[in-house]
Order: sequence, then structure tokens, then C-alpha cells
Amino acid sequence: MKRVVVAGGGLAGITAALDCAGAGAHVTLVEVRRRLGGAAYSFERDGLDMDNGQHVFLRCCSAYRGLLERLGSSSLVALQPRLEIPVHSPGHGVHRLRRSGLPAPAQLAGALLSYPYLGPRGRLGAVRAALALGRVDPGDPANDTIAFGEWLERHGQDQEAVAALWDLIALPTMNVPAARASLGLAAFVFQTGLLSSASAGDIGFHVGTLQAILGEPARRELELAGVDVRLGWRAERLELLDGGGYRLEGRGSAGPERVEAQAAVVALPHDRAGALVEGLLGANAGRPAALASSPIINVHIVYDRRVLDEPFAAGVGTPVQYVFDRTAAAGAPPGRQYLAISLSGAAAEMELTVPKLEDRYLAAMRELLPRSRTATVEGFFVTREHAATFLAAPGSAALRPPARTALRGLALAGAWTDTGWPATLEGAVLSGHRAAAVALGDLGLEPGAEPVREGSLEAVAP
Repeated sequence: MKRVVVAGGGLAGITAALDCAGAGAHVTLVEVRRRLGGAAYSFERDGLDMDNGQHVFLRCCSAYRGLLERLGSSSLVALQPRLEIPVHSPGHGVHRLRRSGLPAPAQLAGALLSYPYLGPRGRLGAVRAALALGRVDPGDPANDTIAFGEWLERHGQDQEAVAALWDLIALPTMNVPAARASLGLAAFVFQTGLLSSASAGDIGFHVGTLQAILGEPARRELELAGVDVRLGWRAERLELLDGGGYRLEGRGSAGPERVEAQAAVVALPHDRAGALVEGLLGANAGRPAALASSPIINVHIVYDRRVLDEPFAAGVGTPVQYVFDRTAAAGAPPGRQYLAISLSGAAAEMELTVPKLEDRYLAAMRELLPRSRTATVEGFFVTREHAATFLAAPGSAALRPPARTALRGLALAGAWTDTGWPATLEGAVLSGHRAAAVALGDLGLEPGAEPVREGSLEAVAP
């Protein structure tokens, strides 16, 4: 039997391991953490089940949605029947940015032309800029050398328009403000999610915890597929064996261990992946490690009453970017409401202490949500992901390697690889499929049929 070793138990590694096992390979998956899921995980705090970060996906994210069905988790996510973003702004109440039933790109015209946080000229300018963005080639390397903010300025979008509109999409999808993003990646995001079809950008979000949706089901499915899952196992060295194949050396709970296989999939974060394979790939291995990182902060607040009616909302004219109601998922006591504020591209906020973040964001919530002014805060804390994603800045595309390496049987996976997507759930799953295809092809194995469970995602499709 052909053997494959997968280093990394995030979405990319989980996907690659399931694909390889489905094709008949004997797979060993090692993960340094005591859980699966990588950067998407849950924890318990003060009796509540909480996620480290708030992840959303789009209807067009077919690879991620397929993984949810494969894991039997689709009942724990919700997909909007039609794109609708409640946008709150201090002193202005809430405006619902929603698409119409018209075909793309006309489905967004009405939403932009009635958007209250821009003046009449700004709205027309935004429509023209959106149409022009649809003509940008995301695959042209030249467009990766240009900042999206620079392009927006050339197309008549001032700082007000960027903050009120363009950052609503850029920050949660690319984890960087529009001003600092790669034009190529921005064009891909907007074209794929908003301009390719009317329903592509409908938003999906997690109703349960990430552990219940991803970590636990992944462990179950991997074991059912016959994958040898080793948690608490740090990959330290990858060697090429005489006559072909690989030896992965590391440290498990019992001390030093090694795994030998004919093929290897490295699905670690980009800095660790570069270090692991540099001895085999030489100078080219430094390219993943050269990618910069971008942080994400989550501010968690528990109120003694409900202060937000929507499952999630965006903020304009406020430090609050997006806020999610996680009350039910966390198992909060009756009458309480647990909200999580997600701050993408949060380099400046990363430098602030918890008391300063508390002062800033409790005040911002009082301005944004009037009912919070009379509510009692029963809990406040902060989670920080210093290197949550790679930095989707100009020049990043040239640093993202493909799944295939120069060595037969060695493949790379992770949202940082060249999937075309920014660092998203979709990109991570796509990378796992591509890495598995490389490994299986080099082993002479045909991909197996994916065991997809019956899901409920399409039940709310228009």
C-alpha cells in the first residue's frame, strides 16, 4: 500500500488526508496541537463555548461547502437566501445593504445607488469603480504590484468611500485594509464574490462552534477513513530517502518519532512550512517564509440583555468592523447576549492593552447600539491571532508557491499557497485538494469518490 504523510491538521491538511485516504493510500496526519482545525478553533471561557475568530464564507465557496457536507456539518451553518449586510453607523441607525434579484452585476446597482453613507456623487462613482474593477485581470502579475487603494484613488474613490464601502469587503476577505491590499487579489475577491453571479456573494456563517463544525467531525471522518491521526506531534525535519520517499521526524507525546512514506504533504503555516522543506528545496523554500503576516483580534463581550437583533452586522464610522451574535452557539444563560467583534488587519489594535481595548470598544458599542448604553457588561476579554493570515499586500502573489514542488511526491498545502484566493476557508480547502492531487498523481493513484453527506445548505438557496 502506498503511504502518505500529512504535516498539519488545519483545513488544508484535513482535506488532503481525506482525499489521499479515499484514493486508497495509507495516510498518517500529524498536528502539533491537541486538536484539529488549525487556525479555526474553539475554547471554553467562563462556562461559554467560544471561537477564537469569526469566520464567514460565501455561496461561491464550493470547496469549503463541500467539506462541510463531507463532515456532516452543514446543519450547523446558515446561508443567506440573498446577500444582506446590516450596516450600523453612530447616529444613523441601520441600513441593509442587500442585492436584488437582477442578474450580475446589476444586482448590486440599487444597493450602491441608495447607500446612505456616501453622497450622490460618491454612489455613482462607486458604481463606475465597481464596473471598472470587473475588467481588471486578477491573474496579470502586473496587477499584484499595484495597491488596491492606489487603483481606487485613480478611479475617483476618496478615503470616505474606501472606509464606508470598499473596506466592508476588503477587510473580512483579505485581512488587510483596501488601501494596502494587492489589486490582483482585490479584483479576484470582488469579481468572484460579487460580480460573477447574482448569488455568489450570499453570506454563510457558523451557527455552531468551530469545534463542533470542523474539529470534532474532522477527527471522526479521518478515523473512519483509516487515517492515523497523531495530535501533539511537532514536525521538525523532512528528509528524502534513498530510492525515493520521505522521512518526517518530529516529537510526539512519547518523545522523538519518525514517519516514512512515499509522498508527503506539508500543510503547515507558511513560516513553518518554509523551514521544514528548505533543506530539500533550497532557496525556493524561502519564498513561503518571506510572506508577511497580518493579525486578527476578536473582542468578546457578554451583556446582561439583548442589544443586537441581527446575527451579524457591519460598522461604518466606528472602530467596530463586524460584530457577531454568538449567544446560542456559546450556550449563554437565558437573557444574556454574547457578541464577538472581529477586527481584521488589526496591526494597530494589536499594540493596545486589554484595558485600552475595553475602553475603546465598549464606548464604540454604546455609540453604535443604543440598547447597550443601559446594559451591564458581565464579561469582556480579547483573543489575538498575531499571524492569522499571510499579508495580502502587493507582491504577495510572487511569494505564493503552487502545490507542486520540484520534488516528486512532495506537495505544499495551505491558504498561503497559490490558490488564487486570499487566506480564506475556501482557499485552505482548495489547497488541500490540489496537494492531494499532486501526491496521488505521483504515486500513480486515482482520486477516489468523495463520501459527501446529505446537507441542508441548498435548503435556503433562492
